[in-house]
Amino acid sequence: MMAIDPTSVDWATARQATYLVRQTFRYEYTNPIRDLNHRLVVIPPERFGDQRRLWHEMRVGLESAHVEDHQDRFGNVIFDVFAPRVVDAIEFTARVSVERFASEPNRIKRGLADAYVLEPSRLTEADDRLKFAADKLANAADWGLPLADKINDWVYQSMTYKHGATNVLTTAAEALKIGHGVCQDYAHIMLAVCRACGLPSRYVSGHLLGEGAMHAWVEVILPSVHHPAEGIAWPFDPTHDRTPSLSYLTVAVGRDYTDVSPTRGTFRAATPGCLSSHECVTLTSVHYG
Repeated sequence: MMAIDPTSVDWATARQATYLVRQTFRYEYTNPIRDLNHRLVVIPPERFGDQRRLWHEMRVGLESAHVEDHQDRFGNVIFDVFAPRVVDAIEFTARVSVERFASEPNRIKRGLADAYVLEPSRLTEADDRLKFAADKLANAADWGLPLADKINDWVYQSMTYKHGATNVLTTAAEALKIGHGVCQDYAHIMLAVCRACGLPSRYVSGHLLGEGAMHAWVEVILPSVHHPAEGIAWPFDPTHDRTPSLSYLTVAVGRDYTDVSPTRGTFRAATPGCLSSHECVTLTSVHYG
């Protein structure tokens, strides 16, 4: 399969693109572990707006492991892996082919009725500083897309991208105080401000061509003018201060990172394990016009 250089693509005029994603997560242990209960959120749903899953596979490198899959309350595809014993290592490999079309924004049935898009989560609770910013931004732009765009720009201007300054438990308020973070922190801060402004919004986990690791952004869900019973999900990427193009692939959505973390689990052992991971997103076709 021939790979296409994403830097050669005119994303503004691209109308369709197909991708192959391969992810590997390997856990190694110094001593045997027992009662492994693992959760993976790495395969996108069959349909998500203009995105379509063509095929997928999930491989677990342990014969004794039992694998189950289901959808959670947000429509995400969840893989649960159970193993009574792992001697020294276990590896998870996910492969998926995805196709995207440049079309109308993603329509959400009952999207505005879901309380989670308006209620703060533990990681997106607004403190006084975030509430002050929300009030100031709400007075500077009209409610809806103009306000969402203003918030997106404000988050980008307020943060500096830096690995190691935060972790997966860092809240939006803590990240803003530090002033440094990664994509999930940018997304959490934007969610905190949006929800404080009464803008329904949700966390998005997925892939961005050229990143080399999973990415996070935000969808603001606004009423549909032509379909009152539906909402339309408008994507914003505060890490890059832009609107996502076809070069973004959605894997899962939720209240914050906790709902969509790609890999996590529990086991019984005297010592912790060590995780190594690898991701490769290949652009396989592009059509224009």
